[in-house]
Parts: sequence; C-alpha cells; structure tokens
Amino acid sequence: MRIIPRIDIKNDYVIKGINLEGLRKIGDPKSIIENYSSDYADEILIMDSVASLYGRNNLFDFIEEITKEIFIPITLGGGINNLRDVEKALNSGADKVAINSGAINDKKLIKEASRIFGSSTIISSIEAKKIDHNKWEPYTNCGREKSGLNLIDWIKKVQNDGCGEIILTSIDNEGTENGFDIDLLKSTYDIIYKPIILCGGCGSVEDIKYIKENFDDCSVSIASILHYKKTTIKNLKNKLVL
Repeated sequence: MRIIPRIDIKNDYVIKGINLEGLRKIGDPKSIIENYSSDYADEILIMDSVASLYGRNNLFDFIEEITKEIFIPITLGGGINNLRDVEKALNSGADKVAINSGAINDKKLIKEASRIFGSSTIISSIEAKKIDHNKWEPYTNCGREKSGLNLIDWIKKVQNDGCGEIILTSIDNEGTENGFDIDLLKSTYDIIYKPIILCGGCGSVEDIKYIKENFDDCSVSIASILHYKKTTIKNLKNKLVL
C-alpha cells in the first residue's frame, strides 16, 4: 500500500474543502510538498483545482521547479485536456498525469495517451457521486458537473483503453474525515484490475488499516488529516507497518 498525499492548488496556495467545495487556504505548496516528501510519502498527487474550469493547467512551471528538489514520483492532474498537455506535464518533470474531465470530453484521450506515452504514465482520475442505491456517476470539473455516464461502464472503458491506474475519489466523502466510501469501493472493486488509489474521507489510521486488510492492490490518497496535522505519514506507516 502506498500513502499518497493529495495537494490541491489554487492561486499559489494549497487549499482544502469538503465535497470538493468550500475551499480554505492551507499554506505554501512548495514547503508542504517538501515536508511530505521528507516524511516518507510514497508519491505526491498534485491537482490544479480550477484548471478544468478555466481550460488550462497552470502548474507546469511549478512542477518543473519542485522536481529539481523532490525525488519521489509526482502525479499532476487538472486541466489535462489533450496530448499536448500530457507531453508538457511529463516534460515538466511529472512522472504521471491524472486525467478526468479531459478524458470524458474526449473519449479517445486515454487510449491515445497510453499508446504514445505508456500506460504507466496515464492515470484515470474518477470523481464519483452517488445518485441512487448502489449507483454512482462520474463528475467533471473538480466535482462540479455531471457527466451522464455510468460509473461501472466508464471504469471498464478507461481500463480497456490502457490507463495504468485509477484514482477513485468519493465526492460525497471527500474532506469529511468520516472514512472512505466503502460502498463505492465494494461496488467497483471486482471489475477493477488496475491498481486503485482510493481518495476521499480518510479521518484516521483505522480508516487506512481497514482498506489495507480488506482490499489488495489498493493505495490511499489523503489530505485533511495531514494538512491539519492530525497525524504524519511516518506515524501512519509505523502503525500500519508499511
């Protein structure tokens, strides 16, 4: 299991919200990322939180700067809308790109990007919101817009198209610290044959421990409990024996 801090950036600040809304400033992204890196994070997930809204990712220069000093894998997401964006992100120093809205808007993007740049560099980022009993819908634009897609069908497509991993974010649980959306994970787990990164809702080491003990090949991306200094990555790893 990998412990992956999630860093959402807006206007040069790390921000955090609840259900991807009500954002508040946390601090300087460079110092926060450096701290998590030195605290034994396995990877860092960096998201431009308003990129899709404005149709662009503004973090390429920032990624180029921090990767001169940070030597753990970096995934960049937000506003990755075409092959040029993928190439620019990787050339800026990102090891992987996370694609959500761009893939829903251009259904060929995951397949083409995986073919050109390799599956290991392409992550399908899926923001899921519950719409009925045991039924979820992928959302776009950082959880703002409905896609009209069926979650199960979309997961099958992005896997068939060659994505290397799936980040599965629960919009309903995100930022609540009430625990991961286990129903969401259980409803999709049997059809996912790529590595999963579960995101949204982590409030304690017990939440992570449950995932570790019950789901194989599932890592976690966490934010609130780290940003608000309720624990550290090193402490989590010691308790989980990672």
